Amino acid sequence: MSKIMEPEIIGNPNNLPIIKATSNFSATAVIDGNPYLPGNAEHPGGFPGWKASNVFYRQIRNLQIDVTNVPANSSVQCIHWPTSQATSLQNIVFHMSQASGNQHQGVFVEDGSGGFMSDLTFNGGQNAAFFGNQQFTVRNFTINNANNAINMAWDWGWTFKSMTINNCSVGLNITNISPSEQTVGSATFIDSNINDTPIGVLTSHVLNTTYTNSSLVLENVKLSNVPIAVQGVGNTTLLSGTGTSGMKSIEGWAQGHSYTPDGPSSISGTIPAFSRPQALLDGDKYYARSKPQYVDQSAEQFTSVRSAGARGDGVTDDYQVLQDLIIRAADTGRIVFIDAGIYKITKTLYIPKESKIVGEAYPVIMSSGSFFANMDSPQPVVQVGQRGEEGCVEWSDTIVATQGAQPGAIAIQWNLVSLEKPSGMWDVHVRIGGFAGSQLQLVDCLATPDVATLTGPINKSCVGAHTSMHVTTGVRGLYLENVWLWTADHDLDDATFTNITVYAGRGLNMQAERNVWLVGTSVEHHSLYQYQLANTRDVFMGQIQSETAYYQPNPDASLPFAPSAELLDPQFSSSCNNGTGQCSGWGLRILDSQDIGIYGAGLYSFFSNYNNSCSFPYQEDCQKGILSIEGSKTQNIGIYNLNTIGASSMIDIDGSSVANASDNVNVFPDTIAVFKLQSEPRAAPSNTPSISTF
Repeated sequence: MSKIMEPEIIGNPNNLPIIKATSNFSATAVIDGNPYLPGNAEHPGGFPGWKASNVFYRQIRNLQIDVTNVPANSSVQCIHWPTSQATSLQNIVFHMSQASGNQHQGVFVEDGSGGFMSDLTFNGGQNAAFFGNQQFTVRNFTINNANNAINMAWDWGWTFKSMTINNCSVGLNITNISPSEQTVGSATFIDSNINDTPIGVLTSHVLNTTYTNSSLVLENVKLSNVPIAVQGVGNTTLLSGTGTSGMKSIEGWAQGHSYTPDGPSSISGTIPAFSRPQALLDGDKYYARSKPQYVDQSAEQFTSVRSAGARGDGVTDDYQVLQDLIIRAADTGRIVFIDAGIYKITKTLYIPKESKIVGEAYPVIMSSGSFFANMDSPQPVVQVGQRGEEGCVEWSDTIVATQGAQPGAIAIQWNLVSLEKPSGMWDVHVRIGGFAGSQLQLVDCLATPDVATLTGPINKSCVGAHTSMHVTTGVRGLYLENVWLWTADHDLDDATFTNITVYAGRGLNMQAERNVWLVGTSVEHHSLYQYQLANTRDVFMGQIQSETAYYQPNPDASLPFAPSAELLDPQFSSSCNNGTGQCSGWGLRILDSQDIGIYGAGLYSFFSNYNNSCSFPYQEDCQKGILSIEGSKTQNIGIYNLNTIGASSMIDIDGSSVANASDNVNVFPDTIAVFKLQSEPRAAPSNTPSISTF
């Protein structure tokens, strides 16, 4: 792949094309997502041409990759994929050698900040997948006849869901080097099956009151002919399997630190599984649905926005053409195809029930103009359904953005109620600033950490959005997969990715009534919070990832957006306390919500006013707290593998810290393997809230 961003390789889903390597194939990978440059003194073995944490917006799907003609003793990867947010692999079959000791690998990832993969099938290989990346969500893999089905080089937090592993030597290998050199942070492995495999999970975790390396959680994992479920240091059996034959179901098992909610306790053993709301399940597993590709639809069922008259040039106002076409398509059962381009709109684009919308190469719907300029009267850029409207919407492969100062822009407002079948967004992203045409670039919004703006004034022309996504009260049945809500911290079209300061008030404001799935989502660099769950219930989340705005606390989280009581915003004016308290936005805030299951979370604060020394290992003083649980109605909150960076307190309950970062040190983040909040409603908040175990 010769472009850092927005390349796509898409095959025919009805007849997967085969890319087959010849016997003399000598490159690193059949598809190389980040080719290496020649080595230097610092990296003698070479290094990726692009910094992996800046590789965004790309996907590969609907292929077969065959390396069986390559000699078994030759090292080869099918896909080399060091990438970050808004990237995906989907519906790919990998064919590799099944000879003993072969050197083939299916997917090789050694760096980045991902990311999402789903619907992959691996046949053979030394490592079907060899993974090293900050965080990822992977779903629905089938792995046959590999040595290591999944071999982890390093990570902070990965979530594996709906994995089927057949006839491998090891299912999940998180040992890496040794207990003294452990670089794997945590893994969450759920709703999966391991069959005919001698060792289900191989780990080198050592119980420790401070260090939490190799934190591991298994939930709803079924074994068939797996003699050892979990094997530890020195070939010790930590969890027995099925013996030489038979079946076993692991309802819950964990190693690492536990807070229930008091802690930390060092655990290695059986745990009670989280209570799962029935409405979130498909059988005994959490519901999931892959991105629709409409394989049974003819070309005549799609209607192109360009053919209807939209220009997509970033200059013409395409609002009316898009609106008319979307309404007409929903009425006639056709699928809207948004051709590649930037579509400027000056009014709210309404998507009615029964709409199906697909983008080509991440087209951008970009708000512009005075309609979105009033911070006190915000307007949605894209509005899915009206309040109380019932039905279903499917939307994929699109970016929603803003142009210039848009302090009243809600990029996506979701109102639709889906009772019979969940609505879905797949690979739909919000991007506030940092790209050509946004008028929120380096020339407009250069970061100025040396200019004191603790209490203002700020550059009003760089207030790019009010909210990235608001799921309003009354909503039911919404599935989000691989969704990235990003306020730009750097200019994507600047060769050196120079930092910029762009302001957006709120990340994902989830006020849905119930029944929401967040699968592989990221929310970054908003002022007040990244994720907020308020007065909602029955929510599945995993893996979630956030970053605090790099400029905070200069200004702090109270600027430039005044808190809204209607939106249940957090208050920072008192908690900041003249710069000595909570002055930066929350990574995750849970308010008066119930039955929330979080299966992997990375909440990061890397900078304080663009200085990253506060997040160096064991520093953790970029901000005070990063996860806030509030309200007397909040109950049944469960979190597996919470990873935080740069915050001295990992979890606050009603304003008081209950988990210190210094007690839970991991490879780079700080990690709590299991957190559970009581099932009974709590008393009103006090300085020392009454809390108990499940």
